[in-house]
Amino acid sequence: MRILLIYAHPSPQSYQSALHDTACRALRAAGHEVDDCDLYAEGFQPLLTRDELTHYHDAAQNRQMVAAHTDRLLHCQGLAFVYPTWWYGMPAMLKGYFDRVWVPGVAFDLVNGRTRPLLQHITKFAVLTTYGSPWWYNRLALGDPGRKMFMRGIASSVAPGAKKLWLAQYAMDRIDDAQRRRFLARVARRLSRF
Repeated sequence: MRILLIYAHPSPQSYQSALHDTACRALRAAGHEVDDCDLYAEGFQPLLTRDELTHYHDAAQNRQMVAAHTDRLLHCQGLAFVYPTWWYGMPAMLKGYFDRVWVPGVAFDLVNGRTRPLLQHITKFAVLTTYGSPWWYNRLALGDPGRKMFMRGIASSVAPGAKKLWLAQYAMDRIDDAQRRRFLARVARRLSRF
């Protein structure tokens, strides 16, 4: 299966980079073809321009604006995201990816004011993220907004029966190296069966 792995973190020396490397290795070891999209390394331009916004509902033009990225999205069968959660959400780079690539005519169509998903070819959907704050704060105090956004909102564009996986390491600011290694091992195990 061809899996598009979207990675969004600027530092190659980070724990997030180790998480990204673990995900790539585990998916390849499971026999998947991985299209590894490192948004920072590839120099992805995350800013939605005024011209792009003006033509936002022009599906033909949308597919051309960031054609390399729309083609990758339209030709994958599985999708995985690796990113840190900063200020209760995704990094601006990843948000810009959604703003510019997941547009009408690519990720969805607008029909009579309602969205119709177009990524029905994607049958596997995974999210791997980290949080500085503890799990109880994200879930109990905030309602886990990142998880809801990805697993309910963004995932609504993929196939309805898609296999979904959410793996998060909370309290990154407080855990030790042994806990970080355990999370990497868990990611490798879960993705090997994905």
